[in-house]
Amino acid sequence: MYYPKAYVEFLAHFNGTKDFFECHEVLEAYWKETAPGQRDSIWVWMIQLAVSLYHYRRGNYKGASKLVSRLQNNWAAHQHELDTLGLEPESLFDIITQLDAALKHRTPYQNINLPIKDPGLILSVKDTCSEWQVPYNREKEPCDYYLIHKHKLRNQSGNNQERLHTENVYK
Repeated sequence: MYYPKAYVEFLAHFNGTKDFFECHEVLEAYWKETAPGQRDSIWVWMIQLAVSLYHYRRGNYKGASKLVSRLQNNWAAHQHELDTLGLEPESLFDIITQLDAALKHRTPYQNINLPIKDPGLILSVKDTCSEWQVPYNREKEPCDYYLIHKHKLRNQSGNNQERLHTENVYK
């Protein structure tokens, strides 16, 4: 099965680097190329998943809860697509349900990995993680201040040094 490079990189960031901000960046660019303006796209759903975890890790329970509610509300529309994207929909639904409960109880952030079922996709994601020299299905949360607060710390002035730094950190 063929998977877009951006999707493989999204998964490598999600399950490897744990850079949820970069998950958003990679998949948003792909979405804008392939399905611009389609707010009901599976890519938007995946972006919202990553952004919910970015907010959750930063302690923004309200923002994370809002996105998790959207994920739950749009679950039925995307369940089949998740299956065709090589993920385990039932396991992912369980993760989202647990995430919702954790946010409601204000449980501190805990690391999760997306459940990938396609062996070929697993291999592609593992290869990407290996190229970036990060573990695949990282269990321990990286304690990196820059990673956690990236949207505030990256350079927004038009000088792309921060963006270039980010892109080269995992290579």
